Amino acid sequence: MLRRISPYLWCILFLLLVLVISTGVGAIFIPPLDILRILISKLPFTHISPDWNQTSETILIQIRLPRTVLVCLTGAALSSSGSAYQGLFRNPLADPYLIGVASGAGLGAILAMTFRFPVTILGFTLVPFAAFLGALITVVVVYFLARIGRSTPVTTLILAGIAVSAFTSSLTTFLLLRSQGELHRAVAFLVGGFSIGGWKPVLALLPYFVIGTVFLIALGRPLNVLQFGDDQAMQMGLNVEKVKLILILGASITTAAAVSFSGIIGFIGLAIPHLVRMIWGPDYRRLTPLAAIFGAAVLVAADTLARTIIAPQELPVGIITALAGAPFFLWLLRRAKKAAIW
Repeated sequence: MLRRISPYLWCILFLLLVLVISTGVGAIFIPPLDILRILISKLPFTHISPDWNQTSETILIQIRLPRTVLVCLTGAALSSSGSAYQGLFRNPLADPYLIGVASGAGLGAILAMTFRFPVTILGFTLVPFAAFLGALITVVVVYFLARIGRSTPVTTLILAGIAVSAFTSSLTTFLLLRSQGELHRAVAFLVGGFSIGGWKPVLALLPYFVIGTVFLIALGRPLNVLQFGDDQAMQMGLNVEKVKLILILGASITTAAAVSFSGIIGFIGLAIPHLVRMIWGPDYRRLTPLAAIFGAAVLVAADTLARTIIAPQELPVGIITALAGAPFFLWLLRRAKKAAIW
C-alpha cells in the first residue's frame, strides 16, 4: 500500500514546496510561516491575531495566490491532456496541441486583438473568450474532417490536425503582419504567460479543468486497453469510438480553457508525461493523475523563475519551458533508446 501511495505523496510534497516558494518570492518577500498563518486566518471558524504586515496579506491574497493557482491549474491541465493524447494516439510525440488547440486559440486571440472587439463579453475579457472559442471550433473541425464513416482513425485525426493547424497558423501570421499595433500583445500570447490577474480567470478555468480532468483520469483503464490497438481493444469489449470521443472532448476542453488564459506554453504537455512514465510506469490509471500533479508543480516553478530571473521585468513563461524543455526532452529521447518505455 505504501509503495502505491508514495508516488502521489512525493508529487504532492513537491507541489506544496514550489507553491510556498512561488507565493513567497517577489519584490516583497513573505515568510512561509506568515503565508500559512494568513491562509489559515481566511478559513471559517478560525481566528488568528493579524500581527503580520497587512501589505503582505494584500499581495498574497490578491496578486500572488490567484496567479499561482492559475499557473497550477494550467500545468495540471496541459500535463494530464498530454498524457491522454499520448495514450490515445499511441505516439510519444503527441502533445495537447496536436489536433489544433494551440493554433485555434492563437487565431481566436489574434482576431480579437486585431479587430478590437468590445473589451469584455458576458463579464469576461474578450481575448481569453475568443481563444477558447477558436480552440474548440478548430478541434470540432478536425474531428469531423477525420471521420471516415462511423470511425475516426488515429492517423487521419493526426493528419487532419496538422493540416488545419497549418491553415489557422497561416491566418494568424497574416493577421500579425497586417496589424502592427497589437504585435507585442499578440507575441506575448503566442509564447505563453500569465498577465491576467485576480481570481476571475481561476473561477472561469476551474469548472472546465475539473470536468475534463475527471474524465481523463476516469478513462485510465480504457487508455491502457487502447495500447493494444483498436481491433484488439474492440475484441476486449471496449467501445473504441466512444472512448476516443470522450478523450478528445475532455483533453481539448481542458487544454482550450488553460490556453485561453495562459497563451501557448510548450513542452509541459509533452515532456512531463514522459518523465512520469519513466519514473512510475505506463499504467494510465496512475500516470494521468501523477502527470497532472507533477506538471502543476513544474509549471509553478517555471513561472516563479520567469518573474524573478530578470526582476523587475518578467519573462514569458513559455520561453522558460522551451529553453528547459527542449534539451530535457532530447535527454528523454536518448534514455528511451535504452529502455522499453513504449
